[in-house]
Amino acid sequence: MYRAVTWAAIERAILVEDELAVTRLAGNLRIDVMPAAIDDGRRYTVLADGVDVTWSIRSAEVDANVSAVSAYRGVRAALVPKQRRVASCGPVVMIGRDITTVVLPDADLKVHLDATVEERARRRWHELLARGHCSERAEVLGAMRRRDEIDSHREVSPLQVAEDAVVIDTTDLTVEAVVARLRALVEECGCPLD
Repeated sequence: MYRAVTWAAIERAILVEDELAVTRLAGNLRIDVMPAAIDDGRRYTVLADGVDVTWSIRSAEVDANVSAVSAYRGVRAALVPKQRRVASCGPVVMIGRDITTVVLPDADLKVHLDATVEERARRRWHELLARGHCSERAEVLGAMRRRDEIDSHREVSPLQVAEDAVVIDTTDLTVEAVVARLRALVEECGCPLD
């Protein structure tokens, strides 16, 4: 959702540094997250005011600006209720840097997936290349390090691991191994799998 607000600000020529304008945008922007509507490798579809932004929100420009947008108190105040509304519709898997500490602190199962910054940057770089974006791996790594630094030290809802979260270091794990571990955790907690 923060990426969608960031994309919309960029698309509408709203300066990311204009906290008041970005906050107003966050409050008015309709963001829908739904099952994948197109078979193009996506895991979900994200709409911003009806526009499919699923891949657009993964751009380098959004990456470079999403931490600033997500640090705004007003933006967070606008989006957290929207995130909670999504969660209230039934069993859901939510991804985000403050889901287990702020958005859903009473979730039945909290998992913190992690990997070294080098591995996360390598994965993002491959994702970008697969979508036809030419970028330097070192550039992606630098941007990821900056984002981690900003998100870990922001005043509002900093990136933290919830005390009761299960931490899984995925650095050396295959996707299949991570999925198997997650499935076992879901079964252990008695959460529905469907």
